Amino acid sequence: MINFHEFSDLKGVECKKLHYNLSPEKLEDISVLKEGGVIASNGALSIYTGKYTGRSPKDRFVVYEESVHNTVNWNKNNVPISEENFEKLYKKVLEYIKDKELYVFDGFVGADKKYRLPIRVVNELASQNMFAYQMLIKGTKEELKEFEPGFTVITLPNLMAVPEEDGTNSEAFIVINFEKKIVLIGSSMYCGEIKKAIFTVMNYLLPFKDVLPMHCSANMGVKGDVALFFGLSGTGKTTLSADQDRKLIGDDEHGWTENDIFNFEGGCYAKCINLSKEHEPQIWNAIRKGALLENVVLVGDNKVPDYDDSKYTENTRAAFPVTHIDNAIESGLGELPKTILFLTADATGVLPPISKLTKEQAMYHFMSGYTSKLAGTERGIVDPTATFSTCFGAPFMLLHPQVYAKLLGEKINKYHVSVFLVNTGWTGGPYGVGNRMKLKYTRAMVRAAMNGELDEVEYMKDPIFNLAIPKECPNVPDEVLNPSNGWNIDKYYKAANKLASDFIENFKQFDDVSEDILNASPVQLK
Repeated sequence: MINFHEFSDLKGVECKKLHYNLSPEKLEDISVLKEGGVIASNGALSIYTGKYTGRSPKDRFVVYEESVHNTVNWNKNNVPISEENFEKLYKKVLEYIKDKELYVFDGFVGADKKYRLPIRVVNELASQNMFAYQMLIKGTKEELKEFEPGFTVITLPNLMAVPEEDGTNSEAFIVINFEKKIVLIGSSMYCGEIKKAIFTVMNYLLPFKDVLPMHCSANMGVKGDVALFFGLSGTGKTTLSADQDRKLIGDDEHGWTENDIFNFEGGCYAKCINLSKEHEPQIWNAIRKGALLENVVLVGDNKVPDYDDSKYTENTRAAFPVTHIDNAIESGLGELPKTILFLTADATGVLPPISKLTKEQAMYHFMSGYTSKLAGTERGIVDPTATFSTCFGAPFMLLHPQVYAKLLGEKINKYHVSVFLVNTGWTGGPYGVGNRMKLKYTRAMVRAAMNGELDEVEYMKDPIFNLAIPKECPNVPDEVLNPSNGWNIDKYYKAANKLASDFIENFKQFDDVSEDILNASPVQLK
């Protein structure tokens, strides 16, 4: 038995064998030899995660203890678990790992050293430890000599909970304990659970330091002008921020301080269903030796990735270090932002392709976090369905939404940031009737917003959503900018009224909201 208290603040923990901070090459070799990993034709390590091919939100818990019980926004996403049940699970973890080989990675979350958090990740699988290596920020030799984890994440895909004994909902569990600074993850091999558990921890801690944690991507132009891209899955956040004419700060998680924007991570975790070299060349080229593929179908003896095949899941993923993006900012740091873009894939086809928001509208749409679920994506959905995720990341926001929105509004006001709502979804009609907005037009609108080219143009006002719509935009036909074009006008207003109603109904969940923000709500026309 090996006692690894020298590597961990978890004194007395024992295991059969410990591998500490192995290289990705060594972890890749172990995955292929012992875990069924396969090397794809592009050199990436490819794994299949079994039953769990995405996050398991109903299995995520926060330990209900004194330090957090008055501050966490307890709801369907933030579910409490007792200290007693945590201790049961923790004892199971300690007993389980006694005869296991473990892989440990020490690194950091947060590129700004003033706000970063030391993270220790302990894995049962080499492939998951490779994920941690590529996604977290590496420390120097000197930093690792004196390393003390601020949080420890233990991930054991083959350990299952017993709901009747452990107070869980299923055999899977993701349990965050802020008092003990531990995250326990069991029964899921999906690597995203590690990433999002750490993100959730940061989202809780940073607002107390006047730092806004954000589920967004970020890039920077040649003049140091930073843009932030918020959006739920499928809205184009990663695609639009990976711009060959701008430098990538990060693709998913950032903090906004009084001095800078900083990436939480050292890697990217890109969704790669329908990935193409033509439309997303930077991501395509980043998937090579050192990258990790999850649940991507491999074809033929050469193991060629088929990114169009959703045999295992629509949520196919690629994890790779940010340095695999040619024009990435390796430091993960950027100037204060000039532009914010809220991305929505509106399948109703009624939101403008781009519109400029006031500070109050920005806070309203930030709290709303709207996009669409499409017909056929879930059983029972026959028409496009509005879905709302507070702060564009409700499952990861532990504090009350007003805390994050207040911080956002203060920073927009203080730093004079321009905010735009961008519809990357449908135009000329709803899903099944209209067409998906052409990527070249969306890119042109986004670039115009970031370059300040929409600051001086004339705007028209949308009567239902109260949005300011530009009458012209470089490299975009004028008729594309008006969302009612191509519609039967009666059908347009009927669909727009329905979406407005969905916004209004969703916003009823928020109390203690200022009148100015409430006035940014859509209205229904009679």
